[in-house]
Amino acid sequence: MRHRMRGRKLGRNASHRHALYRNMASSLIRTVRVDEEDESAPKVAGRIVTTVPKAKELRPYVERLVTLARRAIPHEEAASEFATDAERNSPEWKQWRTSDRWQKWNQAIAPAVALRRRAFSLLRDKEALDILFDELADRFRDRPGGYTRVVRLARRRLGDSGEQALIEFVGERDRVRKKRAAPVVVEQAAPERGTGPVASGDVSDGSATAVGDGSDAEAASDAETGADEAANDES
Repeated sequence: MRHRMRGRKLGRNASHRHALYRNMASSLIRTVRVDEEDESAPKVAGRIVTTVPKAKELRPYVERLVTLARRAIPHEEAASEFATDAERNSPEWKQWRTSDRWQKWNQAIAPAVALRRRAFSLLRDKEALDILFDELADRFRDRPGGYTRVVRLARRRLGDSGEQALIEFVGERDRVRKKRAAPVVVEQAAPERGTGPVASGDVSDGSATAVGDGSDAEAASDAETGADEAANDES
């Protein structure tokens, strides 16, 4: 039994499994920045196709990295107040480097640098790290979680018939759920008595009222009388 044993082994030892997650996470993050002129560029940005077990294991790995990038945003914004736009090793930069502003900037940016180092220890890819902290962090700034989704594919992998799935970042190509509104019921007021003629068979206040001048009733009685006389003559 696998009680209290979280995760899948995927037929690999620990070091091989961590290397697999690192490479897949770097590939997924690097697809966010697509170069249209590159022939090997992915067709869809921010998406890779893999097997279902790998996609399920990769999802928390990538979302942990995005959370680290989101946590660095307030520290970077606080440090930007004490930063300088001077070129490195220029006289202005050297003056800023020896001032108190640099000390405040250093203290403010230290947590963000620590978060970058933690993310780099998991990715080991500088380009993916820049995309993670420069683009994905700002993209999911106001999202508290659930940065990726796994969608199963109907076509199985050629060769071993493995079940495939795609994993991609949310926010693009999202489905918009349309809410079906209930039909509007319009209540019609019942006609008041004496406001107009009422047709035969209309029901008002639980009773049917017929309105006429009596000519129809007389014609019906004359027809019944004629039918009785014709029956007596035949007999």
